[in-house]
Amino acid sequence: MPICYNNLWKLLIDKNMNKTELKEAAGISFNVMARMGKNEPISFESIEKICIALDCNIGDIIEIVQEESDEIAFSPFTTIELFAGAGGLALGIEKAGFDTIGLIEFDKDASDTLKCNRPNWRVIHNDIANISCLDLKEYFGIAEGELDLLSGGAPCQSFSYAGKRLGLEDARGTLFYHYAKFLEQLQPKMFLFENVKGLLTHDKGRTYKTICGIFENAGYSIKKQVLNAWDYGVAQKRERLITVGIRNDLANKISFDFPAPHKYKPVLRDILLDCPKSEGTPYSEHKKKIFELVPPGGYWRDIPEDIAKEYMKSCWYMEGGRTGILRRLSLDEPSLTVLTSPSQKQTDRCHPLEARPFTVRENARCQSFPDEWQFCGSVGQQYKQVGNAVPVNLAYAVAIKIKEALECL
Repeated sequence: MPICYNNLWKLLIDKNMNKTELKEAAGISFNVMARMGKNEPISFESIEKICIALDCNIGDIIEIVQEESDEIAFSPFTTIELFAGAGGLALGIEKAGFDTIGLIEFDKDASDTLKCNRPNWRVIHNDIANISCLDLKEYFGIAEGELDLLSGGAPCQSFSYAGKRLGLEDARGTLFYHYAKFLEQLQPKMFLFENVKGLLTHDKGRTYKTICGIFENAGYSIKKQVLNAWDYGVAQKRERLITVGIRNDLANKISFDFPAPHKYKPVLRDILLDCPKSEGTPYSEHKKKIFELVPPGGYWRDIPEDIAKEYMKSCWYMEGGRTGILRRLSLDEPSLTVLTSPSQKQTDRCHPLEARPFTVRENARCQSFPDEWQFCGSVGQQYKQVGNAVPVNLAYAVAIKIKEALECL
């Protein structure tokens, strides 16, 4: 049953209290506060503690939100995902109410992660080039135009004829070509194509121009926007280019808008303090001792110059701020973009309270994966899967708006 805590936030204003003061007065965790910030259910025990601290009733802090119906449980929208990775995008789309009828992923460990967490999903561990050449309608058992959503984000290399013909042949030899083949064959009602913000300027903008031309030639009207995951319940600064397409014959029936930023933007304090233990890669003893000199929120400029210079070596003479070197995060800020490796010299992300990198589970928290989502493979492979993922809450925010658009039909 959907709920919201707007009444609670109004009550705090009336009592001249902030969220941190409520947390301390009620004796609840930052995780509970974060869940309320996302209008997610919390335990009755936590609700009771809040009511006692504020001297109020449950109805004074929780409001039940009425939705149109529970139709989604009986007739969900369908989606196929390409380049699925460890499932961040798929999980957010599923949470929005879509039925995933197929996911394609080439990496074995990532495929195992999908199969382990969702045995009911049809996970296809194969090279997408071996699938895109098939009769996709027969392979997935759907008619042309029947699929509601095609999702995924293909790595996009420069195209050999980028910016010249703007046709599908321009993309041949690239992974995006196979995404386009799926779109061409299945003709889904809508598509979601996510990628790094840098795609906008890749090859002087020609790569993305070609991609948009191919989308349009396939019969789609497109909308694009760069979204920062931090605006959507993710304790991480991570910008992604989101491209959404609506099939032209449905353009007058479907109205899509990108999600509005949330009012509350979580920080590491909200997600780290109660994070479950997990595996991780430690720093060397030498690097650990150096990081012990760096204050939370600081970097190489905050330690003695001779130590910083010895650590940075040739990087010392580079231009620019080099703020990623010996960077220690603060509990009162979001994570920087989660990377595929926990310890890279020019992109350090040291834990705020301990001289070590984040563990796999802490990185997963930064990507808004639920704690029960397990990652397969070596520790290095787990870091890679988490770092490559789309933040679940960002995916959910976009997918909800896509679902609302499809409901217009």
